[in-house]
Amino acid sequence: MTDTAQDPPPPLRGVRAVAITASTRAYSGVYPDRGGPIIAETLQSWGALVAPTVVVPDGDAVATALREAVTAYDLVITTGGTGCAPTDLTPEATRSVLTREIPGIAEAIRADGLANGVAGAMLSRATAGLAGRCIVVNLPGSTGGVRDGLRVIAPILGHLVEQLRGGDH
Repeated sequence: MTDTAQDPPPPLRGVRAVAITASTRAYSGVYPDRGGPIIAETLQSWGALVAPTVVVPDGDAVATALREAVTAYDLVITTGGTGCAPTDLTPEATRSVLTREIPGIAEAIRADGLANGVAGAMLSRATAGLAGRCIVVNLPGSTGGVRDGLRVIAPILGHLVEQLRGGDH
C-alpha cells in the first residue's frame, strides 16, 4: 500500500478505475508522469481493477479522454489541469461529462490543503461528480496534491461506490 492513507477505504473489489493525467509536458515526454502512477497504485492497493494511466495534453484532449473513460470505468480520477493557467481546462472538461456534481469532494480537498498550510489550494478549480454511474474526481497535478487528495477521499470512496450500486445511505 502507498503512503496516501493510513486505512484504505472499504474494498473497491470489482470497481474498474483509470487515472487520467492532463499534462502537455508529460504527454510530450519532457518529464515522466508522476501523479497518474500514484493514483493507479493507490486504487489498486484498495482493490480496484486499474487500467493503464492515460496521459493527454492539457486542453481539449482531456474532454475526449473523459468522454471515453466514463463509458468504460466506474471511477475516473484525473490529475493536472486544475489551476489558473490558460491551458488548465480539466474542470471544464469534467463538467462537460458530469450528470451530477458532488461539490463537497472538491471542497474537502481544497479545505484540507488550506488547513495543512498549502495556500495554493485555494487556487484549485477542481470538481467532482457523477457521469451516470461513473465517479469522476479531479486532483491537482503535484504529487503531494495527488497523495493528499487520495487521503481525503479515502474515507468516502467505498461508501460512494456502494450507493451507486444501490446500497443504503
